[in-house]
Amino acid sequence: MADLKCTVENCTYNKDKLCSKGDIMVGGKNACSCQETCCESFARAKEDSFKSALDHPSKQISIDCEAGHCVYNSNYKCLAEHVDINGCGACDCHETSCATFTEK
Repeated sequence: MADLKCTVENCTYNKDKLCSKGDIMVGGKNACSCQETCCESFARAKEDSFKSALDHPSKQISIDCEAGHCVYNSNYKCLAEHVDINGCGACDCHETSCATFTEK
């Protein structure tokens, strides 16, 4: 499990830069840079949406990862100790990225 900091504040799972989803998926199968990755678990928050899941955000989270060219990817699991997910103002998952991505 990684120590996650998420700056995608308009994601329904984000509360105080922590994630309440429990696990996330980082996409970018052929990514060679962090800009080519994304948080596939992103769900845009709506003002009238049900948000009770946000009562339990966690700093530690399980991260599945499709970014096969990342040094932290081991059999589709992220082994980084700390992960930053970025995407201020994102409207869909392709406007997010894994800032921790490091090419092999």
